[in-house]
Amino acid sequence: MEPCVLILSNSDSGLYDFRREVLQALQDEGWRVVISVPDTGYVQRLRQAGFEYLPTSFERRGMNPFKDLKLMLFYRRLMKRYRPEAVLTYTIKPNIYGGLAARMTKTPYLANITGLGTTLEHEGALQKLIVFLYRTALKKAACVFFQNKGNRDFMKERGCIQGKSRVIPGSGVNLSEHRAQPYPPETGERENGASEGGQVIFLSIMRLMKDKGIDELLEAAERIHAKHPETVFRLLGAYEEETRAHYEPMVDRLQESGALEYYGYRDDVPLFLAQCHALIHPSYHEGMSNVLLEAAATARPVLASAVEGCLDTFEDGVSGISFAPHDAESLERAVEAFLALPHEKKREMGQKGREYVEKRFDRNLVVNAYLEELKLL
Repeated sequence: MEPCVLILSNSDSGLYDFRREVLQALQDEGWRVVISVPDTGYVQRLRQAGFEYLPTSFERRGMNPFKDLKLMLFYRRLMKRYRPEAVLTYTIKPNIYGGLAARMTKTPYLANITGLGTTLEHEGALQKLIVFLYRTALKKAACVFFQNKGNRDFMKERGCIQGKSRVIPGSGVNLSEHRAQPYPPETGERENGASEGGQVIFLSIMRLMKDKGIDELLEAAERIHAKHPETVFRLLGAYEEETRAHYEPMVDRLQESGALEYYGYRDDVPLFLAQCHALIHPSYHEGMSNVLLEAAATARPVLASAVEGCLDTFEDGVSGISFAPHDAESLERAVEAFLALPHEKKREMGQKGREYVEKRFDRNLVVNAYLEELKLL
C-alpha cells in the first residue's frame, strides 16, 4: 500500500501555481498525495493532476477561537482517518493547527513558514499569542522550512524553533514554464537609445492590501504619469474584501485619469510579464516573492522594496533597483532611475535577472529538499 502524505494549506492556487512540482515529485516517489485546502477555483486542476482532495473550510484572516478549534479538530480527524506517514503544512493556520493536530496524533510532520505575515510583523498582544501557538505547534516538527534567513532568525529568537530547520529558496521558480521572453520595444525611442518619450510598461501583481505597498504604488504611479504621460502602470490582483471600499475608489480614479490600468485577478500572468518592461513590487514583508522570481525568470528587470524576501531575488543595480519600503518618494526615484536607462541597459538587466534565478532559484532545489527530509522520516 502506498504511503500517504497529507498536505495542509490555505490556498489551492498557491499549491497549484508554486508547489505542484513538489506534489508531483512525491507522487512519482510512490506517495499517495492527499490535499486539504479551501476550494477557490483551482481544486479541479489539482484533481486532474492526480491528487486526492478533501473539502476544507476556514477563514484565512482573523482569529476566531471557536472556528480555529474546529479547524484543529478537523485536521485531527483527517490524521486519524488517513493515518498519513507524514504531514506537510504551509501558511500560518495550517502550520499551527495542523502542527497541533499532528502532535496529538503522533504523526510526523514538516512545516513551511512561507512568510511571517502581518500579525507577526507588528508588536502587540496578538503577536505574542501567535508566537506562543507557534512554539507549541512546531515543537515536534521533524523539520521547519523557511524561505529566508531573517524569518528563521525571528522565530529562533522567540523560541519557536527547537529542532531542525532549513532555509530553502522560497518556492523556487519553474524555469521551463517561465522562460526568458524577448524584451519589448519602446515606441518613440530617441536616437541615442534613451527611453524618454517611449512607452514603458510597469507591471505590479499583488493582493490589493496595505502590506503589499498598494498605497505607495498608487501614489508613485500618479506622480510619474503626471511627468511622463506615456508611461503605463498595469496592476493585477484581487481586492481584500475588508479594504475594498477604501482602495476601489482610488484605483477607479487613477484609471479614469489614465495613470493606471487595473485588470483584477488573472491566471494569464505570463502574458502580462512578457509585455512589460519591468515589474514593481513595493511589499512591506515577504517570505520569498514568487512574482519577483517569475518576473526575473521571464528576463524582466524588477523594482522592489528593500526587505528580505525581495532583495534575495535580484542583484541591486544589476538585475533590479531597490527602494525603501513604506516610501512612495523612494519608489518614485527608483522608477525615474529606470526610465532614464537606455533601452539596451534595461534589456541587459532582465537577462542578468534570468541568469540569477537560474543559479539560485530552480524549483528542483526545493523539490529535492522536501524529498530529502521525507526520506529521513
